[in-house]
Amino acid sequence: MKKINVGMVGYKFMGKAHSNAYRALPMFFPNAVKPEMKVICGRDPVGLEQARSQFGWESSVTDWRALVQDKDIDLIDINAPSDAHKEIAIAAAEAGKHLFCEKPLALTLEDSRDMLAAAEKAGVKHMVGFNYRFAPAVQLAKKLITEGRIGKIYHIRAVFLQDWILDPSFPLVWRLQKEIAGSGSHGDLGAHSIDLARFLVGEFKEVIGMNETFVKQRPIAAAMTGLSAKGGSDASELGDVTVDDATLFMARFENGALGSFEATRFAAGHRCTNAFEINGSKGSIKFDFERMNELQVYFTDDAEDVQGFRRVLATDASHAYMDAWWPAGHTIGYEHTFTHEVLELMNAIEEDRQPVPNFVDGVKCQEVLEAVDRSIAERRWVTISEL
Repeated sequence: MKKINVGMVGYKFMGKAHSNAYRALPMFFPNAVKPEMKVICGRDPVGLEQARSQFGWESSVTDWRALVQDKDIDLIDINAPSDAHKEIAIAAAEAGKHLFCEKPLALTLEDSRDMLAAAEKAGVKHMVGFNYRFAPAVQLAKKLITEGRIGKIYHIRAVFLQDWILDPSFPLVWRLQKEIAGSGSHGDLGAHSIDLARFLVGEFKEVIGMNETFVKQRPIAAAMTGLSAKGGSDASELGDVTVDDATLFMARFENGALGSFEATRFAAGHRCTNAFEINGSKGSIKFDFERMNELQVYFTDDAEDVQGFRRVLATDASHAYMDAWWPAGHTIGYEHTFTHEVLELMNAIEEDRQPVPNFVDGVKCQEVLEAVDRSIAERRWVTISEL
């Protein structure tokens, strides 16, 4: 069996998710190219060694430059904070390595375009981490739309709601600092909604938005990992929040569909409500990742006395990826979307094609993110073609 030697930069939230996917792939998709977990990279030697041992990597390095020059490595996985993406990706591409980079692709549209150009010039495979595409219920939604079963698309309403920074005393983590994260809820959560909209509805034409930062300052963080953090000993030492806490925008698509989008980390009671509803001329579909195995479907041609949304449990072998997992009705979870994502990447490398979604999709998403930011700054509709 062919193998791909992987070097990964990052070892916290996404590092764990990606590591789990690499380990699960051979067990559940035995015919796929096997990812070999060779080298994990991070700046903190103590935390890095703990992650290496826990996640199952063969070795570790603290210098990503040494990693991308390692002749034994075929693929560089980048899940470090957003400000590191561009430099690592371009260096890895120039070293002839395939690329797997978490979203958003870069801090700015210009940087994302530079990353795409470098990958294309090097002729390497490149993938961006929009894992929610790979939920079987989302794949079913795509199938229904592609087959025309809900007709011409009129609307999409998408929200990504969280509440993990609702407490004003929650520390100033890197995701709240523009120079590291690029943006707040907009780029972190909204990017997923934008990608799902492009995947299911089509290309954006124009947007108009608004945003707000509700808590302007927070205690300096002493330690952070994933979506948790600890404050320092001096709670009075505050730092500025330089990103949005919430962003809302409206959109018009190239095909005439309309959209509304909301991303916030201040929606009390919502842990991870990544949801959308799409309305067409023949029916509608609804999805909420907190019930990720289900798709709500409505068809206008049902008999009047039984019309209504039906719950489809997307766990049968007929649904995408599910023949590899458990018997019908035995649900899967968040981590499985990453396994499916890695499956697409390994298949693409073996078949000598670009995986989907790739850096082109990352750039397209960045265009929408930046167009919304410009519309907020200039208080007007902004067309994507302006960027």
